[in-house]
Amino acid sequence: MIRLEDIIERVSAYNPAGDLDLIRKAYIFSAKVHKGQVRLSGEPYLNHPIEVAMLLAQLRLDPQTISTGLLHDTIEDTFASTEELKEFFGPEVAEMVDGVTKIGKIAFATSEEKQAENFRKMILAMGKDIRVILVKLADRLHNMRTLEHLPNENPIANRLGIGWIKSELEDLSLKYLRPELYNKISKMVSDKWVERERFITDFKDIIQKEMESFNIQGEVTGRPKHIYGVYKKLGDQDVVDIEQLNDIMAFRIKVDSVKDCYGALGMVHSLWKPVPGRFKDFIAMSKANGYQSLHTTVIAPNGERVEVQIRTREMHRIAEEGIAAHWKYKEGKAFSHKDDARFSWLRQLLELQTDLKDPAHFMETVKVDLFSDEVYVFTPKGLVKELQRGATPVDFAYGIHSDIGHKCVGAKVNGKMVPLRYQLRNGDTVEILTSTTHHPSRDWLKFVVTSRAKARIIQWINTEERGRSISLGREMLEKELKKYSLELRNEDMSKAVSELHIPTAEDLYARVGYGKLPIHNVLSKIVPKDKLLDSQKKPTLGLTSVISRFRKKPDSAIRIKGVEDVMVRFGNCCNPLSGDKVVGFITRGRGVTVHRVECPMTREIDPERKVDVEWDTGAVGSRPAKIEVVCLDKKGILAEISSTITSSEANITSAQLKATEDKKAVGIFEVEVGSVAQLQKVIAALSRLKGVLKVERLRA
Repeated sequence: MIRLEDIIERVSAYNPAGDLDLIRKAYIFSAKVHKGQVRLSGEPYLNHPIEVAMLLAQLRLDPQTISTGLLHDTIEDTFASTEELKEFFGPEVAEMVDGVTKIGKIAFATSEEKQAENFRKMILAMGKDIRVILVKLADRLHNMRTLEHLPNENPIANRLGIGWIKSELEDLSLKYLRPELYNKISKMVSDKWVERERFITDFKDIIQKEMESFNIQGEVTGRPKHIYGVYKKLGDQDVVDIEQLNDIMAFRIKVDSVKDCYGALGMVHSLWKPVPGRFKDFIAMSKANGYQSLHTTVIAPNGERVEVQIRTREMHRIAEEGIAAHWKYKEGKAFSHKDDARFSWLRQLLELQTDLKDPAHFMETVKVDLFSDEVYVFTPKGLVKELQRGATPVDFAYGIHSDIGHKCVGAKVNGKMVPLRYQLRNGDTVEILTSTTHHPSRDWLKFVVTSRAKARIIQWINTEERGRSISLGREMLEKELKKYSLELRNEDMSKAVSELHIPTAEDLYARVGYGKLPIHNVLSKIVPKDKLLDSQKKPTLGLTSVISRFRKKPDSAIRIKGVEDVMVRFGNCCNPLSGDKVVGFITRGRGVTVHRVECPMTREIDPERKVDVEWDTGAVGSRPAKIEVVCLDKKGILAEISSTITSSEANITSAQLKATEDKKAVGIFEVEVGSVAQLQKVIAALSRLKGVLKVERLRA
């Protein structure tokens, strides 16, 4: 049974200046709020936080973290609150306890290896302060040690490169998840232990003597791999008999320098033949958690494969203690280094001195947001998706499948509707709403951040635009050729493509449809010259001239989304003005015709020809609009109406006025205005005139 004084004694040994009273205070508070609570084993609940605190002391952590270990279940399992902990122990400890509580609430829906890794990353990303993760790790380890008292469940192992905790968690997980296999492997290993022990001794002696002859200082240890390691080998090699199992013996050589690591490697390879493809250099390319070592597998004298790991003593300490091995600082100098790259700050910490006085100065270096460039979110089925920080529901949708992205019309995050530009946060559950009639919008490119989403949206837009321009270009050529009583033939197009140096006929149609290739240039390659000359005597309006003429007009303030250099005209049926909601349709030989959304003509046009258009609010120009004025038939009324329109800065281009039998007059005025707002100003001014009964805008 571990006592409080056992923890105090261990902490004071490596951190005599630490706040030991904080630990005692946390113990008393935990004992008070957990009083009367027992674990399923029947022992007092307080034993659990004490065991967790001792594990943290074994990792040589600071008093704040050990106090958090004593208090880690108080918010979850007692009436204590975060505010209460903040009052008694300060915000640092309170925030860590709150962090441990939140991590414990994460639900795990799958044991798939890739998903397990994403869950680990999510936990790290949510932890903020790495000490929170270490407390949770110690909590989980003690729970696993006493799992025989708990209901069957699937425990998870969260690793931060802490070798002894990692190995114990793996063995305990196997023990409770597959007890029969665990017991079988354990028995097989123990039955062969005497023979294995003799082999280990002989192998160690050979290496040790050879190291002396090479003048390499160091020590050699050997052991069978732990139970989970053997289990993995069984799975990899598909055997059930340990006699058939290779590579279950592991030796470790610890030396003083990196130079000696590579020297020892050459020595081992000179003694025994290395197995091709089984050498890994984690010194030159260290793992993300800071682990460094040389791994090689050789054929021993008895023909058995043996793994040999070679590392410096410092590398070994880091491999065993993981992140806790970095709990150091240069005396008198607080170390602070922030790096956006994943885990790169850990590698920087390897250069620090090894003597630990007070780890408090080191805390700022680990209060960072791990995986700061990523965000981890859940699908509705509980799977975790890794996305770039700043990702939106549209990024998430494309991360699931391109079709989901294309058809995305909305999103729910944690059960609530959110805008598509909402930035996802760690732990969000995202549900995408789709429609088979919906398509991507160019506007999405303004807020998506993942390269996959951007590429798929651009690809879809380009494909759709190209298809429309090909169709339009072909129709325009067919119409022009009919003027010469000619049809569009493949052989003629092949000739035109070749002479104009255009890759394919589709490319030619697309350029015509975009307005980037004058129709006359194509006709000159297809139509006989005598016919072409005759037609030139009768001037016609080609695409290029239409675009040119149109652009010179000030009323061309319309943009086709995603397309440039396209001929645009306005429907005479509805006379759209800037500010009207408009829609465009590809029309034969006329480019794109723009209508007001409510125009009845839009219901008669093939919806496949529809394109998105919008007003260019930065363009200056005017458009014609017609208004009908009903007034009393009296002398001077026309002059008053005309004067009022002019005073409203609108120009009258035509006017028609006729009298009715009931002594009224109806006037139809065509005026030029810059926008709907200006037209409304004209209508309002006319409505205030004495004798004017009604003013309205005509739709056609």
